[in-house]
Amino acid sequence: MTQAAPQDLTARAGARPLDALRCDIGGPPGLTGVVEAHLRLLGAHTTRQDGTGGSGRAVLGGGGFGPLEAEVRWADPVGPARDAVTAPAGATPGGPAPGAGSVHDEATAQAATGVMAVHGRRDGAPRGLGVDYTATAAGVLAVQGLLAGLVAEARGGTAGRVTTSAVRAGLLAVSQYVAAEGADEGEAAPLAPGGPPFTSADGVVFELETLDPGAWAAFWRALGAPADALRAGWRPFQFRYATACAPFPEALHTAVRGADWSRIQAAAAASGAEVCALRTLAERAAEHDHAPPWTLTPYGPGGCLSHRHLPVPERPLAGITVLEAGRRIQAPLAAHLLRLLGADVIRVEPPGGDPLRGMPPACGGVSARWLALNRGKDAVEADIKSPSGRRRLRDLVADADVFLHNWAPGKAAQLALDAEDLARVNPGLVYAYTSGWAGRIDGAPMGTDFMVQARTAVGEAVRPADEPPAPSLMTLLDVLGGLLGAEAVLAGLLLRERAGGRGVRVDSSLLGAADVLVGPALARGTRRPAGFRRPLATADGWVAPGDGCAAAVGAYDVRGLATADAVRLLASHGLRGAAVAADLGALFPGAVGRDGHGAPVVPDPWSFG
Repeated sequence: MTQAAPQDLTARAGARPLDALRCDIGGPPGLTGVVEAHLRLLGAHTTRQDGTGGSGRAVLGGGGFGPLEAEVRWADPVGPARDAVTAPAGATPGGPAPGAGSVHDEATAQAATGVMAVHGRRDGAPRGLGVDYTATAAGVLAVQGLLAGLVAEARGGTAGRVTTSAVRAGLLAVSQYVAAEGADEGEAAPLAPGGPPFTSADGVVFELETLDPGAWAAFWRALGAPADALRAGWRPFQFRYATACAPFPEALHTAVRGADWSRIQAAAAASGAEVCALRTLAERAAEHDHAPPWTLTPYGPGGCLSHRHLPVPERPLAGITVLEAGRRIQAPLAAHLLRLLGADVIRVEPPGGDPLRGMPPACGGVSARWLALNRGKDAVEADIKSPSGRRRLRDLVADADVFLHNWAPGKAAQLALDAEDLARVNPGLVYAYTSGWAGRIDGAPMGTDFMVQARTAVGEAVRPADEPPAPSLMTLLDVLGGLLGAEAVLAGLLLRERAGGRGVRVDSSLLGAADVLVGPALARGTRRPAGFRRPLATADGWVAPGDGCAAAVGAYDVRGLATADAVRLLASHGLRGAAVAADLGALFPGAVGRDGHGAPVVPDPWSFG
């Protein structure tokens, strides 16, 4: 049956991109809860269908669109990554990731994809996250696939069925760590237990942040730390975002344990470093404003939409140009996902190129971590601090569909590169800002991953009740913030199509990512019980019990068994568990290919068909 043309929302300034669409959703709430919540926030009328299978399904249509279908699974067959030049030896196209056959819930997904291994580096042994990280990320990926399909339809193309899984989401989340482990050289900082948070003499647990080695040194001198300890601690502290651990000298912990919280705050203020006390779930719940994870604000008069290079199902954003001025993880990951969906991405880098291209370890002379987020993008150099560099950027904006950045708060306005400034150049631009706090918390500290984790009670939510609260040194919010940033851009593109070509300002944040991740814990009001998602040691590794049988598995002593034998023993008693991929190199043989530089590349987050 021929579908009617998508409805035009030009006359409705406050319209949401999914107004007039309906969605039927079925399957486990653990897999589909985020899908349902986000589609509803975007304007769809959702109806939950009966279903108890192991996968979730969402069928979206109406308003002249669809129907489009998304399926979310715990594990699914994965084909070769779009960016892979060489496939792993012995890999079967479309085959499952290693260990995927035993994945059936959040615990086993975290185990099989390396999430437990990375999160556990600070402690020296694999640990499960107390939040449902892979399922949450998979839900966002499913919404991305649906939105991309709708954008393709609105632009005259066709949309296909999209499939994603917790396994794909988990592999994406650890992709930088996987890339580093498969690089040609070793890490710049040691992989060993240790790291923040710190504890003051009066019992305040806190995070410390600075990007300046001078501020780092001044802070520790003010607290009387030995000079050799502060020098030895800077490098592991600086690289903790990359390594998920920070084995700096114990003398630094001793120094803060000898100072009360007021003295520590004074040292931070005098040095230029920042400190943030860890908030509890109760404290976060008391101030929670229940804002959505992103906002979409149409602007401008609208205009003619140019539909270049009609999209196809596997490349729904073909013909879309994204201009990205991102740094670190959040904005570059968002642009990376848009590129995998078919967009042409152009990075705006400073003169001399992005210094992170040289961040060790390298593959083929290029940082393996940088490639994980930026391979396949074009790049131009522009000094945006100079008038000529800003003119260059505006020229690029004139021909772009999306401008995406994660600059420091106020920088865009200071440089006359904010949404209203660039709207004069391109009134149909989707202007996307992925920030730390979205201006929602007064007096917030620096908007970096670990500081946002500390301030929003993520540090408490990720740890069970028998462990002291501590933000994960895995970049949980940078990754989830990048996923939400891409989701918001797709929503903005769809709103632009349905609103007569009007530009759209899109705002997302690490705070929004924290809210999505911690929402279930805030609703419960309690931490997970003691030992939650804690793997059991075997003779040669670790086995993670499924969430539904952890108590029963504890009755079996598997310390003398090989991991594979332990999994089989549990299965023989009707108990489910998965081997923990403690060595990320174990992920390579069946799921990870290599790009043109020889760097590992994880499977694409979605399949279309």
